Amino acid sequence: MIFIDADHPSKKQNNNMTLKTMLLQILAFSAATGFAQTTAQTGIDKANMDLSVKPGNDFYQYAAGGWIERHPLTPEFSRYSQFDELQENNQKQLREMIEQFANNTYPQGPLQKKIGSLYRLSMDSVRRNREGYTPIKGKLAEIEKIADRKSVQYHAARLSSEGVSTFFGFGCDADLKDSQWNLMQVNQGGLSMGERDYYLSDEEATKKVREGYKAYVKKLFLMTGCDEATAQKRMEAVLNIETRIAKASYSATKLRDVEGNYHKMSYQQLLADYPGIDWSTLFLLNGVPAFESISVNQPEPIHEVEKILAESAIEDLKAYLYFKLVDDATGALSDDFRKESFNFYGHIMSGAEQDRPRWKRGVSAVESVLGMAVGKMYVEKYFPESSKKRMTELVRNLQIALGQRIDQQKWMSEATKKQAHDKLDAFYVKIGYPDTWMSYDALDINDSLSYYENLTKATQFMSRYYIEKRVNKKTDKTEWLMTPQTINAYYNPTTNEICFPAGILQPPFFNAEADDACNYGAIGVVIGHEMTHGFDDQGSQFDKEGNLRNWWTKADGENFKARTKVMADFFNKIEVLPGLHANGELTLGENIADQGGLRIAFTAMKNSFGGKEPKPIDGFTAEQRFYLAYAILWGQNITPQECARLTLLDVHSLGRNRVNVSLRNLQDFFDAFDIKEGDKMFRPEEERVVIW
Repeated sequence: MIFIDADHPSKKQNNNMTLKTMLLQILAFSAATGFAQTTAQTGIDKANMDLSVKPGNDFYQYAAGGWIERHPLTPEFSRYSQFDELQENNQKQLREMIEQFANNTYPQGPLQKKIGSLYRLSMDSVRRNREGYTPIKGKLAEIEKIADRKSVQYHAARLSSEGVSTFFGFGCDADLKDSQWNLMQVNQGGLSMGERDYYLSDEEATKKVREGYKAYVKKLFLMTGCDEATAQKRMEAVLNIETRIAKASYSATKLRDVEGNYHKMSYQQLLADYPGIDWSTLFLLNGVPAFESISVNQPEPIHEVEKILAESAIEDLKAYLYFKLVDDATGALSDDFRKESFNFYGHIMSGAEQDRPRWKRGVSAVESVLGMAVGKMYVEKYFPESSKKRMTELVRNLQIALGQRIDQQKWMSEATKKQAHDKLDAFYVKIGYPDTWMSYDALDINDSLSYYENLTKATQFMSRYYIEKRVNKKTDKTEWLMTPQTINAYYNPTTNEICFPAGILQPPFFNAEADDACNYGAIGVVIGHEMTHGFDDQGSQFDKEGNLRNWWTKADGENFKARTKVMADFFNKIEVLPGLHANGELTLGENIADQGGLRIAFTAMKNSFGGKEPKPIDGFTAEQRFYLAYAILWGQNITPQECARLTLLDVHSLGRNRVNVSLRNLQDFFDAFDIKEGDKMFRPEEERVVIW
């Protein structure tokens, strides 16, 4: 699953992640959240541009250079983009609502009481600093008492039930080859740094992160009462276990191989093939009822975990569980723990100089626990129904345009085109907010308990919710995988759905006062992007019902792969930092979606003109305004550390490349700005790639 997350995913800031792998794939518009306001009157603000630069030499700088210059990185951010600016505004709106609940008294039970109580707990630094790490002392003491391997697995299972990720992850989501039913799934995990290459690469930047991680792990042991020698020994044990898991784990690129990450078997076969793991205890403690089938999506790292559990010294296994518990809890303990966590995950890994203010962390915590409740209130206050109506029209226009693009592809046979049209017509569209809202009646936020204890209870609530909702149940196409206030969008291949939450339906994405060209260049591209995910290198493997099934003729499939290889190779040549190149295979799906989104939205825009060319506005033609509206979305400043981190693990290209590289395949773009051979943005026709 591609999570959209502001904090490190191991922290108790996103309790909706408790089942670890609820979905194989959500193909989202961006790896970040948020966007900036534009000039309401025209949609294009020239102050955001750098008119000293020729559009044919560096369109990214031309379109967004002014904004970039006016928004230098502040200590809080490792990346500040148009995304983050809108997210800042969004958080202020949410803060206003949440603090109203926190500052008033409500009877036990109502959502307002739960929201207010959790926010107050998150903000009570005096209490948390007084408690130190007391909320987890009892659990740490229990880990210290472990004396045998059976107890190791018992405690690992119990930690999992409390939202602490240990050796691997598991969850329940749609069966890729029988999408109307959910299927239990096991996935690789256990790596606190997230990406295997942090443990294995010998590049200097990666080695620096690894040394920082060692210091961080050791520091957490020291802070929880271990002496210097013990802390050093336990740190080495953690690194050894995680490195062993990393060596067996799939790379970020290999994880995109849909067929290669599906291995369905019976529960009895699971017991026979993976006897080194106490599955019955794991599922029992996590409240999972008996089930018939399961997929072990990455067999090799799970087999390695079996060996680790059998071969590692008991003390080393205890050290690993001990660290995973403390690491997971840092954001809910005293400030000194949060400080150490930020220093590694925020500063060393990403390059941020200063932690987020406490109130922002508090708002994020409330959203992670009560996201849909907050979303309902957000929609009622900030989302006009007129936006939903207009979006419905735009989606239909984009569907028509994509159908036209499919018909125009000379490399596709009529048989495959028919299948593609069937899938396009079957898109399930979600706009704004869900029709039914999640119930939080069973969730109790108790002011007498610590912040950590309440977050743990919330994790358990979410786990029970998804287990009851999904295990041995049919898939629910009405379920939303993002909250309404999320500033993003996604495509889910197993339900063949596209979703546009209310949060993204505001300027500069969607601006009711801007001309059509701006809206098609912004929200139109977003719509087209998500639609294209249904036909990218991954989505194209799923049929209209959401099943993993080859619906392509052999020749068409080969043509498609040949075209995608050209795109991957082109991005592979891009140097993002000295000596560091982009990963064209990792970002292939998103790059295809960007290309498709641009082409489809441009076609839809031209369709909307009805043969009548609009007059220029502010000196820009409609075609120029389309591309300017797209490019400004990706303006950003970013640290070298964050640039390297995202290149390593993010399926999206960096903002500059989503503009300058993607646009170099579009003749309509060249025509709009009179870009010709000799200009740096120009790319000869024979080198361009056209997929959709």
